[in-house]
Amino acid sequence: MKQLMLGNTAIARGLYEAGCGVVSSYPGTPSTEVTEEIAKYDEVYCEWAPNEKVAMEVAFGASLAGKRSFCGMKHVGLNVAADPLFTISYIGVNAGMVIVVADDPGMHSSQNEQDSRHYAKAAKLPMLEPADSAECLEYTKIAYEISEKFDTPVFIKTCTRIAHSQSVVETSERVELPVKPYEKNIAKNVMMPGNAKKKHPVVEQRLRDLAEYAENSPLNRIEMGGTKLGIITSSTCYQYAKEVYGEEASILKLGMVWPLPKKMIQEFASRVEKLIVIEELDPFIEEYCNSIGIEVNGKDLLPLEDEFSQNQIAGILGKEVPEGITLDETIPVRPPVMCAGCPHRGLFYTLSKNKCTVLGDIGCYTLGAVAPLSAMEVTACMGASVSSIHGFNKALGAESENKTVAVIGDSTFMHSGMTGLANIAYNQSNSTVIILDNSITGMTGHQQNPTTGYNIKGDPAGKIDLEALCRAMGINRVRVVDPYNLEETDQAVKEELAVNEPSIIISRRPCALLKTVKAKPAIKCNPEKCKGCTKCMKLGCPAISMKDKKATIDSTLCVGCGVCQQLCAFGALEGNEND
Repeated sequence: MKQLMLGNTAIARGLYEAGCGVVSSYPGTPSTEVTEEIAKYDEVYCEWAPNEKVAMEVAFGASLAGKRSFCGMKHVGLNVAADPLFTISYIGVNAGMVIVVADDPGMHSSQNEQDSRHYAKAAKLPMLEPADSAECLEYTKIAYEISEKFDTPVFIKTCTRIAHSQSVVETSERVELPVKPYEKNIAKNVMMPGNAKKKHPVVEQRLRDLAEYAENSPLNRIEMGGTKLGIITSSTCYQYAKEVYGEEASILKLGMVWPLPKKMIQEFASRVEKLIVIEELDPFIEEYCNSIGIEVNGKDLLPLEDEFSQNQIAGILGKEVPEGITLDETIPVRPPVMCAGCPHRGLFYTLSKNKCTVLGDIGCYTLGAVAPLSAMEVTACMGASVSSIHGFNKALGAESENKTVAVIGDSTFMHSGMTGLANIAYNQSNSTVIILDNSITGMTGHQQNPTTGYNIKGDPAGKIDLEALCRAMGINRVRVVDPYNLEETDQAVKEELAVNEPSIIISRRPCALLKTVKAKPAIKCNPEKCKGCTKCMKLGCPAISMKDKKATIDSTLCVGCGVCQQLCAFGALEGNEND
């Protein structure tokens, strides 16, 4: 049956059709929907793991036991999983194991741009790169064949445009595979130095065999057109090149981007007069071409940063750029902002009011750095807030201890905040960590996590007690506040910053967008009482604006949280009291 599918949905369908049995992932845009979609198939066991390292190790364990397995993550998540990755490369697989990594050129939802092809090269693993949804499905099935043929995990690399665009795919039935027997093999599976030393040559030979496979694989193909220009490309850049040049240029379309097909590239180069490599981010293919003595243009013409587009490539390479519609430059920008009723808003207002130095983390609460709250001052990576505040306070001591806090979400704390907290408890810095518990993984679209009590399918599951966990880790001062209650939140922040020992504040209120959260009637502004002081505007709530020097509340956005009411000294904001 033919149908339109997102790239991520097509990968999930490929997993299903290929007989995948176990899936473990951590949500990360733009990879999240792969796991959400495969979880809809009852034949496949699926889970959200606490982090990407755990997910990869779970998938490896399932492969070892004899079931085809999968784990998915975004590019920065692969950094977290890199530790097991490099050793699993040496061990290999039993049943097939596929890893999807989704890069984010343009940083639509990421803290950096990162080219994951380098991981395939460094870990000596094959990497496939589909260019549309049909290839997402097809390549997933091929990846399992490669995995089992060459005794290796296999990468599938996507990017935001492939993951979140749609094209036509043709589905087929699932292949049910018998479980491959597990056999005890210490020499293969135990990577202590003596065994690992013997496995390294095996890995190098595997890479040579994969390179030979790449020469004749249908994953790589030459599309001959005009011979004055040849283009080597992959992924979305293939689509852009085809749209810009059509049959005017010849194209070597790479579906397997590591290892690369040396002979095919050399043959293609011999058939064209000029050669250009079009690839997003790093000159990965370009540098390989240079290393085998082929002269190409690439990053001398095209940028190292951001994602490309058809018009950008056409303009840079001297082609005519079609006319487009230009928007009025006076249209005001719409910066990202926390949702109306977001439970994090009251906390960040409190931290801003108290002039706290806030070391932040990865989540929707990172928007606490945005005006007018402008509370968060540092964000690096998952869990870094908790580790960083320890170092910050150890460096400055009393100078910073009574005014510096770390903020981290509940899911992020489970991902990689616990080890930082263990360091605080063990090495005793006077640090205050605030866990923002909104009862869900918010930023990536409401996925469950170990603190919510539900699994990926919404069924009851094990639930981590954050208070008990923090106390068990050696933190004596643990308290819970409702961030909708500004007075309570303010008192907790002041008291915990004043004590001379580590402390935890859990700011607990469910995300306002959860289906289980019922909004109250919207707050209303009484214009006769409103003095136009704009104090309510300091919250940065998108439901509040000023009109004719009076506050106005958008009833279609307001959830009646009542935080703004607590700021109005004139009683102009009328409605529900905070529950």
